[in-house]
Amino acid sequence: MYIFNSSTRRKEEFKPVHPGEVRIYTCGPTVYNYFHIGNARPFTTFDVLRRYFMYKGYKVTYVQNLTDIDDKMIDNSKKEGITVKEMGDHFIEEYFKDADALGIMRADVHPRATEHIPEIIEIIKKLEENGYAYQAADGVYFDTHKFKQYGHFSGQNIDELESGFRVSVDENKRNPADFALWKAYKEGEPFWESPWGKGRPGWHIECSAMSMKYLGETFDIHCGGQDLLFPHHENEVAQSCCATGKPFANYWMHNGFISINNEKMSKSKGNFFTVRDISTKYDLEVIRLFLLSAHYRSPINFSEDLVEQSKNGLERLYNAKADYEFALANAADTELTEDQKAFIASLPDFEAKYCEAMDDDFNTANAIGVIFELVSAANIVVKPGLNREVAKAALDMLLKLTDVLGLLKKDKTGADDEIMQLVEKRQQARKAKDWATADAVRDQLKAMGYVIEDTAQGPKVKKL
Repeated sequence: MYIFNSSTRRKEEFKPVHPGEVRIYTCGPTVYNYFHIGNARPFTTFDVLRRYFMYKGYKVTYVQNLTDIDDKMIDNSKKEGITVKEMGDHFIEEYFKDADALGIMRADVHPRATEHIPEIIEIIKKLEENGYAYQAADGVYFDTHKFKQYGHFSGQNIDELESGFRVSVDENKRNPADFALWKAYKEGEPFWESPWGKGRPGWHIECSAMSMKYLGETFDIHCGGQDLLFPHHENEVAQSCCATGKPFANYWMHNGFISINNEKMSKSKGNFFTVRDISTKYDLEVIRLFLLSAHYRSPINFSEDLVEQSKNGLERLYNAKADYEFALANAADTELTEDQKAFIASLPDFEAKYCEAMDDDFNTANAIGVIFELVSAANIVVKPGLNREVAKAALDMLLKLTDVLGLLKKDKTGADDEIMQLVEKRQQARKAKDWATADAVRDQLKAMGYVIEDTAQGPKVKKL
């Protein structure tokens, strides 16, 4: 498997630190509000990365942090008249509701920044001992000039970077690019005791402490959105390497930006959408397919037309699943035709082509294309009343490949006893040539969200 490593800016063969095991850290939400469609992309993308490694037989340890203390949380909690912890608890719960609806698996560990203050303090102490941190009037800073590689990770030139600062340089800093490791206490803010007095951690140090606690000082893959490349991930690399003297993460993966109708998303433009907003119009499984339909490093444009395409594509996949299940339930022990034999023999080729796409820098767009090719081929040979083996083979392969993408997890038939009684009532009416009753029951079922397809093997129920 080859991964485009953001830190080296080239594709590299993936070689895990520990054979047969993959350790992944991905930046999670700052829990001061519902997460937006831009956040949904890394959450979904790297959920599939994890699933693919599991499919490949690796033991995967997946960590996604929860930032529950930062400036935005403090400001918003004051506006709402609640504590930062109350805000964090509420939006962590809301995060999981939306993440669950997007089909995102829970991480093995979801560490909260506020529960790892001792680990954060220990790293800052190491940085201080190693000569990379200094105390100022308003906290503790990382000295970027002491780390000669600062800026290399994100391709920044530190001199150009510092000359380009548009805000006045903080007089407490030695250098304009220095960043806070520990922020001194201010009236009305949460605080913890530390060797430098009361205060709270800076944003960047949280991820270093939590990732290294659960994954080790050097681990395999660190993930996040492209917007985090600088300064967040640059600073993570600097402070982690300087604290341990070891490489931090061996591979870095960053997903591309999302635009809204070809414009940058912003509240001022009125095109800022949370996942909760979008869920009122679309099943979030549609949004999941949409997010995976482009290569993760490519920019993607969120528009109604493109989302509708994903909606139609997902419906086609669910229809294929339902068709193969119906064909399997109504199969016979007929002889395989030559076309069916050829289709079954071709299934390993579909899977190999799928893996080829995923192994080439995790190309979900091409992998999805392979799934639709599979469906097109299967639809020719899988029919009710024909061979059982071909129906089962098609269904198994479809579910195997879509499972890696976290798709087709819902029961789209969901026909309970009431629905089936109406289906039977319609069948009896048709047998009695009572077309008025049959049509009325059909319309009633449609109003309840079900459509009936009449086949030679009997009625096939589909949920709209």
